[in-house]
Amino acid sequence: MGHSAAVWDYRAATEITKDWNGINQFLLRNPQGASARVSLHGGQVTSWRNEHGEELLFTSSKAIFKPPKAMRGGIPICFPQFGNCGSLEQHGFARNKIWTVDDNPPPLHPNDSHGKSFIDLLLKPSEEDQKGWPHSFEFRLRVSLTTDGDLILISRVRNINGKPFSFSFAYHTYLSVSDISEVRIEGLETLDYLDNLCQRERFTEQGDAITFESEMDRVYLSSPNVIAVLDHEKKRTYVIRKEGLPDAVVWNPWDKKSKSMVDFGDEEYKQMLCVDGAAIEKPITLKPGEEWTGRLQLSVVSSSFCSEYLNL
Repeated sequence: MGHSAAVWDYRAATEITKDWNGINQFLLRNPQGASARVSLHGGQVTSWRNEHGEELLFTSSKAIFKPPKAMRGGIPICFPQFGNCGSLEQHGFARNKIWTVDDNPPPLHPNDSHGKSFIDLLLKPSEEDQKGWPHSFEFRLRVSLTTDGDLILISRVRNINGKPFSFSFAYHTYLSVSDISEVRIEGLETLDYLDNLCQRERFTEQGDAITFESEMDRVYLSSPNVIAVLDHEKKRTYVIRKEGLPDAVVWNPWDKKSKSMVDFGDEEYKQMLCVDGAAIEKPITLKPGEEWTGRLQLSVVSSSFCSEYLNL
């Protein structure tokens, strides 16, 4: 029976499997054949495929799939710290933890549930976590796949502590590209950015679009809610929409740094690009009982009508 002959059952379209370490992962599908895979290890999206089965996220061939090591690729969640700008391990601890399924999450807007296959995950701090970061929180993550094949991540962090706390955050999104030298980013021109290759010195973007010919590690500040990554060779464009995430990280290690990373192939920098929705320059501060929401939506469109579609 074809999907058109019956109502698509989104719950039934979610399949539970085990990864290499026996940790549960969830495969979301839509009626057109697109899919996304989410692991309880780090609450990490490890795969996003279009209706033709093409992988849209990059994962290194040398990635280490062994907790507590974070996997190099997909969409690691950086919380409560981005990078090494604090006392915690690089990018915080959320991406290294085993999350649980959230069977009864507080409701989201109906638009974030209707017509989507999704999974709700939950992270609460362990006693060990609170030794290094002494705050009580609930981190709820919903990963959704829409009928159009869009991937949506909604993070909700609630302070259940008796005192305020602050955190930084990023969806560290590894996009798969055909050739980094043929890629450009639109939507970040004229913005100020912090250059992590120059001790976080502040500069202003001068180009009409961002292109790549060497290592790049920047945090673009007060960035628009829509950013486009154009892949000329594939003639397709990733459209990144974000809410609650004022900054945008752009990272490619290029050749020299690639050779220094044990979990990254020497030439793989040519096939990947990280563009992250983030909150870094001004950390999020939550009073007791307050909740923050950060939303990321990834779409793929044909490059031919991208600029008109985006109004960039």
